[in-house]
Amino acid sequence: MKKFLPSEYVKSIYHININELKAKGIKGVITDLDNTLVEWDRPNATPDLIKWFENLKKNDIKVMIVSNNNENRVRLFAEPLGIPFIHKARKPLVKAFKKAQVEMGTANNETVIIGDQLLTDVLGGNKAGIYTILVIPVASSDGFFTKFNRAIERRIMANFKRNGLIEWEDEK
Repeated sequence: MKKFLPSEYVKSIYHININELKAKGIKGVITDLDNTLVEWDRPNATPDLIKWFENLKKNDIKVMIVSNNNENRVRLFAEPLGIPFIHKARKPLVKAFKKAQVEMGTANNETVIIGDQLLTDVLGGNKAGIYTILVIPVASSDGFFTKFNRAIERRIMANFKRNGLIEWEDEK
């Protein structure tokens, strides 16, 4: 069960302290797209998200989007921002995470993975040996497969709480 336990849990990407990442030696961020950065049905980045990406860049932290979604969805979002991406990543398999690290030139201890799902982002990041940050999904609705994953995630989170493995409260 501990493979599903994130290293850190925050309300949103905007609650991640970039100065703390830099102080930890983080040089690369691998991030999910849908319901992590924007709602799964929002085609473009928000002005706040653009500022967040610019702040990472100002701090010499590279970013790569790693998504299980199709190429068209990820490309249309990432290309206008000049952010490299991997589509159809097949998370939680670690291959896409390792490929992202090679492209960014970062080691495990220099990389974080940010995502909204235990079964894909956190599990895959933990299997890869990378620091994982779980965020609350930005949308309250999900696509078909994600709805199935969320039901399983609720059970895992309840187990963590029962066993004292997590201290955070549910936030929405």
